[in-house]
Amino acid sequence: MKNKCGLVAIVGRPNVGKSTLLNKILDFKLSITSRKAQTTRHKILGIKTEKNIQAVYVDTPGLHSGRRKKLHRIINRAALSALEDVDIVVFVVDFYRWSEDDARVLSAISKFSRPVILALNKTDQLKDKKKLLPTMQDLSSKYQFAALVPISAKNGRGVDDLEKEISELLPEKDFYFDEDQLTDRNDRFLVSEIIREKLMRLLGKEVPYEVTVEVELFKEDEKIVHIAAVIYVERSGQKVIIIGKKGEKLKLIGSSARKDIEKLLGKKVYLQLWVKVKTGWTDDERMLKDLGYSE
Repeated sequence: MKNKCGLVAIVGRPNVGKSTLLNKILDFKLSITSRKAQTTRHKILGIKTEKNIQAVYVDTPGLHSGRRKKLHRIINRAALSALEDVDIVVFVVDFYRWSEDDARVLSAISKFSRPVILALNKTDQLKDKKKLLPTMQDLSSKYQFAALVPISAKNGRGVDDLEKEISELLPEKDFYFDEDQLTDRNDRFLVSEIIREKLMRLLGKEVPYEVTVEVELFKEDEKIVHIAAVIYVERSGQKVIIIGKKGEKLKLIGSSARKDIEKLLGKKVYLQLWVKVKTGWTDDERMLKDLGYSE
């Protein structure tokens, strides 16, 4: 039996469930999630190998409009560039709501000659199953999709069906990665993302969008990992919010992050966090590059 292998881009508007879907497929929390849009900022590869099939999933930032800072332009370009070299596109939408942002994403997808699978997400919220078929018929008229698959990324319903459709479309090709490899990202990057997830989940609406994390120290001993990370913000008022009264908010962020990092690394973790103000970092090309954001 010949091997099948290929790149599969997971695309869609912000906060539609792309990262949740990837985590469910991998049965591993690789991409951070929150209810806030634009939680994902980087392209992240998630690799799943079973028997003669290796699907390399590209979790992309949500395509959006209206934000003009350089960070947001880089995020959009990261999402679009993922479409250039992939073999298959999985276009994730909410089954109950088609928006202008969805139409914009579909327009971007249509510029690339790739088979597109439409994944209708959040079907766990569907109370009247009779509404699903008319919705699928309506969406099928918008584009010549290779398949339409109702799913719930949250509870896994329909995800096996989605993977079957993907495996049918993958080309015959040698594996790109070792069979036991899960991602192209290192532990240092995953740690910074875990800390940022806690910031996204525990802070208010606007602050997380002007926050990023840089791991400055990652020292692994036999029984413990020492990690020191800096949380960068744009304004001093944001620093005050993150630290909280008597440092309680920062302690909560650190404690929550440390538990997830210990699960990831399988070792005890000593985590130190600092908060620093770096005015205009979201529009500073040099600093964005240093922080791992690139065109």
